[in-house]
Amino acid sequence: MTAELVRGQNHTLPQTRLEIRVSAGSPVVAGATLGDERGTVRGAERIAHPASHRVPGLEVSRQAAADHRLAVDLDALPAEVHRVTVVLALPMGAGRPVSFGAVAAPFVAVTGLDGTEIATFTLTGLDTESAVSALELYRRQGAWKVRAVGQGYAAGLAGLFADQGVAEAAETAAAIQEAVASGLARSVTPPPRTTEGERVRHPAGPAAAGAQAPAPPVPEAQPAEPLGDPASARTEAPGGGPIDYAHPRRQTSAPPPPPPTAPPAAPGQPARPVAGDATGWSMDERLYNQIWGMFEDLARAVAAYRSAVDFAESRMDQELDRALSDPRNRIGGAGDRAREAARAKRDELTGRAREALERDLAQLAAESAVVEPALPAAYAGWDNPVWHAYRVPMEIPMALRLGDLRLGEAPDLRIPLLVRLPLERGIWIDSGRTASEAAASTTGDQLRGLAVETAVTLAARLLAVYPAGEFSVHVVDPAGAAAGQLSPLVGSGVLAGPPAAGAEGVASVLAHLTRRVDLVQMAIRAGAADALPPDLDTGEHLLIVNDFPHGFDDRAVTQLRYLADEGPSVGVHLLMVADREDARAYGPVLDPLWRSLLRITPVADDHLADPWVGHAWTYEPLRTPQGSRVLQQVLALVAEARRGGRR
Repeated sequence: MTAELVRGQNHTLPQTRLEIRVSAGSPVVAGATLGDERGTVRGAERIAHPASHRVPGLEVSRQAAADHRLAVDLDALPAEVHRVTVVLALPMGAGRPVSFGAVAAPFVAVTGLDGTEIATFTLTGLDTESAVSALELYRRQGAWKVRAVGQGYAAGLAGLFADQGVAEAAETAAAIQEAVASGLARSVTPPPRTTEGERVRHPAGPAAAGAQAPAPPVPEAQPAEPLGDPASARTEAPGGGPIDYAHPRRQTSAPPPPPPTAPPAAPGQPARPVAGDATGWSMDERLYNQIWGMFEDLARAVAAYRSAVDFAESRMDQELDRALSDPRNRIGGAGDRAREAARAKRDELTGRAREALERDLAQLAAESAVVEPALPAAYAGWDNPVWHAYRVPMEIPMALRLGDLRLGEAPDLRIPLLVRLPLERGIWIDSGRTASEAAASTTGDQLRGLAVETAVTLAARLLAVYPAGEFSVHVVDPAGAAAGQLSPLVGSGVLAGPPAAGAEGVASVLAHLTRRVDLVQMAIRAGAADALPPDLDTGEHLLIVNDFPHGFDDRAVTQLRYLADEGPSVGVHLLMVADREDARAYGPVLDPLWRSLLRITPVADDHLADPWVGHAWTYEPLRTPQGSRVLQQVLALVAEARRGGRR
């Protein structure tokens, strides 16, 4: 029976391998400290946090999120550790809540590996605090207990760490917030949370996404086995049955799930995939939710596999250490037999984990095979036949495909990267050299050319999915270095004007868009949208900036930052094509700009993170098939629809 704790109450823990689940109304940072008998934390190395997410016996999330799962193996803690304190903090940044009194009360649950709740605690009564010691696991007379704490700190993490005796409390708190800011900048934005709903799943039998490898005590990224962000993968239940690794509360839109359009699978067989197998008011919404469900499932399946492999390796090392620490095993063949037994167990656990992963990957691959052909143009790759039947739409779709994402364990399984429309943040296409294998085999000039081509294809997709005349594209190319790559946009006549060149051209375009943002914001604040000038284009605008910072003075840089911060809320979006290293000449003044943009690359690169587990996903940009004129044909139809609308 679950113990519902109140502040100060404790409860005995019946097991030592646990999950600690955190649910909050907005993103929070989850961490933990390891203290001695008095609760003193002997150094920053005894703190698990996003910048150092693993310590012995404990693993936490590597990013801020509204839901977390922390993995705890009390038997693996150092002998001098007697207290594990779970810490929550609000991430710092413009527009974020500054105190727990401004957000929903966080909920914390201690569970077994099978998901059974042992104790829960709701952190009510918080006000000005921005960090809180939520609960603690403590050792008493050889047994472990959990106590609800709920002690808040208006001074934030620095005050909390100082109270626990951390010598460099302020520096440690600053490092954590810096890591969180970097993680939020590289993380793909998840779908907005609305009414709870679940992706439709048909009975799949034991061969489907159920049985996983043995439960690792301290798993991989954030939510495999017992670990860090919302939801986690599972292993076997105490009764031996399979446990579903999928998120128990997949968020979708609200309507009831659609009826299955395929006959049910035979008993013991995997579910037959169906396109649109998710809730939603329209097929586009169902497909959108289904793709995000596949994204999440793949993240968690790989997290479970990596966790199991890590556990198998860790277990082998521990068994070898115990066996070889006995002098009797150093004589004769006892030591060799111990090594062979430990390695055999490692191989068995790893093999079982791989089998479970292969089953999950096969199911997801089958689902991808039926979903991809059913995608509308906004979600489809350029090689999808849907583009050959393209017509200018009458309304804006839910989302747009920016590229594909994949993981090393499943190189052939690609998940579409969808972003909601209208765009909530700008995009930065990094034209510089990165550490990826694809970038290493490409020259600098080729990378710059591919970056502009990527910008052109993204602009073309945005123009294609908006109704005629409701989306405008402006281009700033100060040195005229991208004339060749920009020719599809220029030649089709879809641009709002010729690409701006030189310092004067840059200043003119920035002044025009800055004025538009100012006027619309003033009209909104005054509640007088009908008072806008008649010549003001109220449609969405995209500014493509190539070769930054060439042609930009201090005033232009300030205007660019203003557009990046304020533009998206009033329909002005930024698409930067720039080498981050070239822009370092401006120093830290541009750091907020880079962090506010979604960074993508013109070649494959593993720099994006999912919002659940935090895996490093390889991003691949969308390319038109070689020799195809689909891009030109689509732009020609867009231009024709615009001319027709002006008649």
